[in-house]
Amino acid sequence: MLKVAQPSEATLPAGAVLLDVGDPKRMEVVADLLTTDAVQAQPGRRAWIERWGGPPVEGRVRRVEPAAFTKVSALGIEEQRVKVVVDLDQVPDAWHAMGDGFRVTLRVITQGVDQAVLVPVGALFPIADGGTGVYRVEDGRARLRPVELGGRNGNEARVRGGLQPGDTVVVYPPPAVADGLRVAARRP
Repeated sequence: MLKVAQPSEATLPAGAVLLDVGDPKRMEVVADLLTTDAVQAQPGRRAWIERWGGPPVEGRVRRVEPAAFTKVSALGIEEQRVKVVVDLDQVPDAWHAMGDGFRVTLRVITQGVDQAVLVPVGALFPIADGGTGVYRVEDGRARLRPVELGGRNGNEARVRGGLQPGDTVVVYPPPAVADGLRVAARRP
């Protein structure tokens, strides 16, 4: 028994939930994803369950629910979300401490590329020709380089052309930065 919905006696209408029954050894992860992200979380895709109190656990998307719902974010913004169900591949020993309704972080792998060149999205900006550019640091100077992107998430973008592995770029370049301007590395 996972939860008792009605802990004391009462008159209940027909069909009211009395208790939730489940097998903790056969748990699944149900996550609310933005609909724009859920369209990429197709059944069979790999997923990682993180921040549950142990090492990341691998799983697979079993189902994306067919209907979305509106949820208000912490900032008061209405968002369209959909439930995505993920089955665990192998349950670690420490997983037995998990319970119904516990919070985890879910990462669905939508694209995998070997030897990808990645750049922080904070280094990207639109350029005059309608493309995307970065300032690459060459001999202490910022050099404008157009880049061709292959994909991105909230933190990083995959660069298909315009940068080489190990290139240093300016992250969050201020408006004063221009092609050829002298720049120096600074620790945050």
